[in-house]
Amino acid sequence: MSATAPVRAAASPDPGSAAALRRLRAGAGRRWLLWGVLSLTVVGLLAIAVWLARGHEIEQVQRALERDSLEAVQVLRERLGRNLQDLHGLGAAPADPEAWSAGAARLLETHREWLRLEWRGAALEPRAARDSPFHTPLPAEVREAMAPELQRLCQQASVQGEAIYAPPSFVLRAGGLGREVMTLCLPLQDGARTQGFVLASYTLDELLRLLPTSLTRGQAVAFTELDGTRLALHGAARRGARLFVAQQTLDLPGAPMLLRLEGGRPLPDVFPNVLTALVTLLSMALLTALGLLARDIRRRQQAEAELAEALAFRKAMEDSLITGLRARDLQGRITYVNPAFCAMVGYTPQELIGQSTPAPYWPPERAHEYGARQALRLSGQAAAPREGVETEFMRKDGTHFPVLIFETPLITAQGQHSGWMGAVVDMTAQRRAEESSRASLERLQASARLATVGEMASLMSHELNQPLAAIASYASGSLNLLPAGAGGDAATARELRTALERIAEQAGRAGRVIHSVRELVRQRSTAPQAVAPRALVDAVLPLVQLQARKLGASVRVQVAPELPAVWCEPTMIEQVLLNLARNGLQAMAEVPGERLLTLQARLPTAPAGPALLEFGVADTGTGMDAAVVERLFTPFFTTKPEGMGLGLSLCRTVIEQHGGTLVHAPNLPRGTLFRFTLAVADAP
Repeated sequence: MSATAPVRAAASPDPGSAAALRRLRAGAGRRWLLWGVLSLTVVGLLAIAVWLARGHEIEQVQRALERDSLEAVQVLRERLGRNLQDLHGLGAAPADPEAWSAGAARLLETHREWLRLEWRGAALEPRAARDSPFHTPLPAEVREAMAPELQRLCQQASVQGEAIYAPPSFVLRAGGLGREVMTLCLPLQDGARTQGFVLASYTLDELLRLLPTSLTRGQAVAFTELDGTRLALHGAARRGARLFVAQQTLDLPGAPMLLRLEGGRPLPDVFPNVLTALVTLLSMALLTALGLLARDIRRRQQAEAELAEALAFRKAMEDSLITGLRARDLQGRITYVNPAFCAMVGYTPQELIGQSTPAPYWPPERAHEYGARQALRLSGQAAAPREGVETEFMRKDGTHFPVLIFETPLITAQGQHSGWMGAVVDMTAQRRAEESSRASLERLQASARLATVGEMASLMSHELNQPLAAIASYASGSLNLLPAGAGGDAATARELRTALERIAEQAGRAGRVIHSVRELVRQRSTAPQAVAPRALVDAVLPLVQLQARKLGASVRVQVAPELPAVWCEPTMIEQVLLNLARNGLQAMAEVPGERLLTLQARLPTAPAGPALLEFGVADTGTGMDAAVVERLFTPFFTTKPEGMGLGLSLCRTVIEQHGGTLVHAPNLPRGTLFRFTLAVADAP
């Protein structure tokens, strides 16, 4: 009982203490309530004081602006009245145009608001006119456009017997600007008879400048129409919290307008706003301090939340990386490792953090080398290369593995160097992939060499069949031409000699083909020559005609003699022509009707780029279906029972080595057309 009682007593609350706590809480609540009521009362009184002071100030400014507007209207009326007196005096001058112009010039020197003065007769015929030296004269077309309105205005002035103003009109000036012009018509009367008229053209901009500076300083003065359309503006309103407006009617005969004054609210008067300004300033300072404090609290809370979120995100990001991260201080001690680095070397963070040289993951046999490199790095004498450093680490179980290390200095927010941060990439998988790729590449190169040797052997076998067949044909012809007896005539001897020459020529051609194929295998082209297109066609024409006679086909040559020479290796291009011609003849072997093989050379109809010459071989065979066209140039693809499928592939290779292209198209109405291009010899 005595051992447990003190514990329970200490744990149970005292009734007096609880009551005091309740009283303190209640008092604190009442104080907060009183502070709230007092704050609201002060804020209300400040608002009422500021509102009253503001209303008084607004009333003062508005009254001052209305007084200024009345004064401005009075000034303008007086000035316009004096202008009428001056114009009456000018109209009473002698009826001499030159004397009148001189008087008008004197008046224009002292009246910048006038653009032009005119003297017209009773029938409004012009007698004299004078333009202001301060303004650009009104264009003639503008005066002509204003003539009907002026005639109506002067007629009305003559009837009423007094000066009348025309409504303002906008006149465009040079540079895209313009101005409002108002014309006054003053009748010159002798009793009841009108002797003439004096016309005065006002510019409203200059008319506003007649106002005293005291009325335009810090205020904008404008003429507006009765509907509020602004006609002219002078001055600018003082920048303030509020814009005040006062307007008065300027009732001119024939052209009533409004004079509008706009003024900004000036600085507060000393009375009655001194106390209000002080209280407002203190209130604003208090409110600003409270606002700044509240904003600082919100920002601090937001920053703490963002910092916590950023730390959590960085931790999650670092834990999910497969790249090892390691941080070291300026003494080389490890200060941070991520899970990927620990999994890489097999050590826990507790076993690594705080470790200095030699690191536990350094291979013992290379510890001295690594220590020297780290000492050089920490001394700042050698910067880490941007491409990284390849080295070797050792796992906890003793196995070695290659790594690539990227290391950069750790700079604090104050710009101080506090250590080094390294990213470690395990290169084991990459090394395996490189070894596998290297082995595969060697096997692929060996296979490619074997395939090349086999393809070239097939190509040579395929291409030698043609000249050997020709040799056999000429040899058989030579035997057939020999006479049955011992002797023979001279014609037979000549034919026998020709056949034997052809045999020798084809044998030489066979050697050239073998040589060209060998050069093709070595990827080394022979020197090109400038060869005439007709010479290339004539070289293969006898063999083509010989095979055509066997098939009952005819051969047509379309090669103009004026065509330019082409750059090529003649033997290879002749072989291409011969191969395409033989294919065309074989395609017509079983076609009924006319069998025509066309060998042609021409300039392209729409040349683009360098100068080219186009060769073509066309037949009238059965053509090719879509399946054959799709695999036409594929090596070892053929539609002939005895073919090997290398002819067109070799032809395309030869043409592309010459910088040209080999294409095919239907030869309408039937057959196939093969075309290839060669560069012209005199082209750059």
